Amino acid sequence: MRRGKYFIPLMIILCNFIFLAGTCAAARETATSPPDAPNRRALTLGQATVLGVVEGLTEYLPVSSTGHLIIAERLMAIDDAPSAAAGKSENIKEATDAYTICIQAGAIIAVLGLYFHRIKQMLLGLAGKDAEGRQLLINVAAGFFPAAVIGLAFNKLIKSYLFGTWPVILAWFVGGVAILAVSWRNQGKDRLGDSGRSIVELSWRMALIIGFAQCIAMWPGVSRSLVTIVGGLLVGLSLSAAVEFSFLLGLITLSAATGYDALKHGQVMLQTFDAMSLAVGVVFAFVSAVLSVKWMVGYLNRHGLALFGYHRVTVALVAGAMVISGVL
Repeated sequence: MRRGKYFIPLMIILCNFIFLAGTCAAARETATSPPDAPNRRALTLGQATVLGVVEGLTEYLPVSSTGHLIIAERLMAIDDAPSAAAGKSENIKEATDAYTICIQAGAIIAVLGLYFHRIKQMLLGLAGKDAEGRQLLINVAAGFFPAAVIGLAFNKLIKSYLFGTWPVILAWFVGGVAILAVSWRNQGKDRLGDSGRSIVELSWRMALIIGFAQCIAMWPGVSRSLVTIVGGLLVGLSLSAAVEFSFLLGLITLSAATGYDALKHGQVMLQTFDAMSLAVGVVFAFVSAVLSVKWMVGYLNRHGLALFGYHRVTVALVAGAMVISGVL
């Protein structure tokens, strides 16, 4: 059993890379085809599928969905699509950034379904019928507050300076090394069954600390899931409670980001990409997020966070080599 504990996750990662590589080849071929080719989209259905799968698989894993999406966009040369060649490169960039945010809706719906009992509890709390639900709702709001303030204040600066390949690679590598260092130091202790506070024992002050930790993930490649889980552990939550609160906090954070980008850039996105591409991305994000979340909780229950550290370091090294060699 020990020998095979990494088999399924490694196969998932391997299949994802194979799928991505195949679609990248098709996407590059499309991007270099003649400019007068009929019925072409700035974003093909194959590219939309890849982005949806990458978003869903990585959104709630501690590996950074934004970082993976940025690299996927570069690999598929989406900025070099026909619309960009027609003098609309700025629109393509704006539309692509909005698209990768808006397909988070699929991942949001997935967690809404998987954690419906907690959502229902918070709604009952809002109605004054569940004290624990009311406290949990207050905690989620407290956790969201720092991201709302800092995100609105520094959104343009973050996108200008941090949404690049090398910042993502650096964040991947540093985060991966940090995970491995903690895992090696506390080997055998990072399991879901270990001692710690339950989610109902979380106070709003603790939630606020987790919220400030979440702000670190505005640097693409850091991973919102990772820093909120670590923040939860630092304030004394058990790993299972930290993971659950990370998911619940992600619901409001991701919903706010999706709604904001949809309102601000939705028109450009729909003018640049067709509605079918958006629908495909959302559907594949939903399906892959369901699989990812269910697998992650079960995996952490048995093995802890070390695998994600290995994944981050490996992806950082591979992506760095690709940049240096001119492939990326």
